[in-house]
Amino acid sequence: MPIEATVVGAQEDKAAAIISYLTLLGFVVALVLNNSKKTPLGAYHLRQTLGLWLTAMACGVGQIVLVFIPILGWLAIFAMWGTLFVCWLMGLLAAIKGQMTPMPLVGGFYQDKLGTTFD
Repeated sequence: MPIEATVVGAQEDKAAAIISYLTLLGFVVALVLNNSKKTPLGAYHLRQTLGLWLTAMACGVGQIVLVFIPILGWLAIFAMWGTLFVCWLMGLLAAIKGQMTPMPLVGGFYQDKLGTTFD
């Protein structure tokens, strides 16, 4: 079931949504901000960021194997981290715009699996 992009009004707090994308410490700060003032936008982007962090950790583990495969493995590592960067950038831009738009490729999966986490 695809999640459609929705724009949250200016009255909603975008701080937690934006900060969640800025390093792991930013994620923790955004988590504290969202717990003090729960907003749908903040919870949505916290789920997206948590999914991205979990995916990045899995990619880091996979990189250990791929680094030993000359050229093809290295290209796969480059493609993997490049894709994660694009997902991160798209999520950050959606948070800045105040949109609840899922990241490309994996955003809908994160919303399905993480459900009501951070609500």
